[in-house]
Amino acid sequence: MLEVVFLGTSASAPSVRRGLPATMVLYRDRRFLIDAGEGTQRQILRSGLGFKRLDTVLLTHGHLDHILGLGGIASTFARWEAADTLDIHGGSWALERVRDLMDVVIRGGAQDLEIVYHPLSPGPVMKAGDLEVVAFPVKHRGSGNFGFLFQERSRRPFLVEKAEELGVPAGPIRRDLVRGEAVTLPDGRRIEPDAVLGPAQPGVKMVFLGDVARVDDLVQVTQGADLLVCESTYIWEDRKVARQFGHLTAREAATLARDAGVSQLILTHVSRRYPVRRIKEEARAVFPATRVAEDLEHVRVTRGLVERVRNDA
Repeated sequence: MLEVVFLGTSASAPSVRRGLPATMVLYRDRRFLIDAGEGTQRQILRSGLGFKRLDTVLLTHGHLDHILGLGGIASTFARWEAADTLDIHGGSWALERVRDLMDVVIRGGAQDLEIVYHPLSPGPVMKAGDLEVVAFPVKHRGSGNFGFLFQERSRRPFLVEKAEELGVPAGPIRRDLVRGEAVTLPDGRRIEPDAVLGPAQPGVKMVFLGDVARVDDLVQVTQGADLLVCESTYIWEDRKVARQFGHLTAREAATLARDAGVSQLILTHVSRRYPVRRIKEEARAVFPATRVAEDLEHVRVTRGLVERVRNDA
């Protein structure tokens, strides 16, 4: 299971109801902050998440509306000792801009916060328990733009009834079978894992796309996702402007969701140009299982199901 909290959902500039891009992904005891627009730390506090265990940042690209909030976060962490280390993953140009920002924010002062910069390249970024985070290149403006895949490993369920029929006692022996190890029972019988494990069940899959200009080359990586989070800065009638600035229309995002067979599409990076109703109508005409994210919206992602979590922040 994954949880996603949309901290900021506006495109380019904040609005009265929407902050600049920032999204938190939660998996067990790990937190991943994707982008950090201006004002992100206040949104983290408003969401009720707080700063605990926030030590990993994933940057889709280096435009200012996606990175300026890192200055405030680093300053707060350094003063309050909220974290010892902040790991920031991004393309080379994005990291260069973040370094310049941090030189201003924490210039000359003694501070205990260690900021570690990790240049991204296509492929696995890290593992957290059963979850793998993978970066893949996307087209936007300039180089070093990435999307992120969050993929939980598949599991074979333990068949309790089968184990009881075979006389497999509870405890360490069952644990070893779950791990895929053959065991020997007290009576000398050897039990193979296949005897008590069901067919493999795929884990949760979520794909996150920040600013992106085209999606026809992203069907494979998105295929079968339980949740696709995707920008939708423009609507179809303004597609020429979208092309000019390297963004998508709501229709194009919905087309990707349809072609990739995802379970749910949540649109973000919403422009103040359009009423949310128009964005929804355009996307749902292509892919009905579409929602438009709101700031501080909190969702839980399981296999084939995305449900809202109550959030009183």
